[in-house]
Amino acid sequence: MLVHPQFDPVAIAIGPIAIRWYGLMYLVAFMLFMWLGRIRARRMVLSGWIPRDIDDLLFFGVLGVILGGRLGYVLFYKPAYYLANPLEILAVWQGGMSFHGGFLGVLIAVWFYARHSERRWLDVTDFIAPLVPLGLAAGRMGNFINAELVGRVTTGPWAMVFPNVDNLPRHPSQLYQFALEGVALFALLWWFAASPRPRGAVSGAFLLGYGVFRFIAEFGREPDDFLGLLALNLSMGQWLSLPMIAAGIAMLAWAYRKR
Repeated sequence: MLVHPQFDPVAIAIGPIAIRWYGLMYLVAFMLFMWLGRIRARRMVLSGWIPRDIDDLLFFGVLGVILGGRLGYVLFYKPAYYLANPLEILAVWQGGMSFHGGFLGVLIAVWFYARHSERRWLDVTDFIAPLVPLGLAAGRMGNFINAELVGRVTTGPWAMVFPNVDNLPRHPSQLYQFALEGVALFALLWWFAASPRPRGAVSGAFLLGYGVFRFIAEFGREPDDFLGLLALNLSMGQWLSLPMIAAGIAMLAWAYRKR
């Protein structure tokens, strides 16, 4: 049985200023986006993309991730609490971000970018889809360092004890999500997007791939204590992933039939 190393969540402290590992993981995610985006832009220069476009994309994307992620958490997970305590919506330093909310925020931000740059919305989403998974992997590594979003109790030989939670052996679910939603999804999308695809196909592949991987990983993740398991013994994360799976299948079918 493994024991979580209990990392100090503060990476660097200089007087009253503390830089946390979780914040650094966001920085890593944005740097990976820029690096991979420039590689992809050079490959797609005939489609009108240039490396300079990545700076504008990142600006819109950061706004979408932060605003959408926070509002998604407020609306999907604790609407009653934040309705009673509206000022705490601004207290992002206390934690509370939702991937599905951040995803919707990015879609809206990309729509604004598409209008600003006079591009088709689906052309932009197809371009950025392969750039996202490694950033998600960085976020999950931040969860692991913080020993948060722990897994369900298990008797498997790879079980890990998180002393800050309890002394029960649990799935290291953050690492499952790191491997599936991050590394595996990146490899699949980078390969899929390397060849010409009909408009919308890469975006559909992202929706389908993320939805399936997240749905699977949630079986090892402890449901939020204030929600528990919902209908059909599925977690909130699984219920939010089902529309992504359905939309991904529909988008792939539409893209190839339209071609």
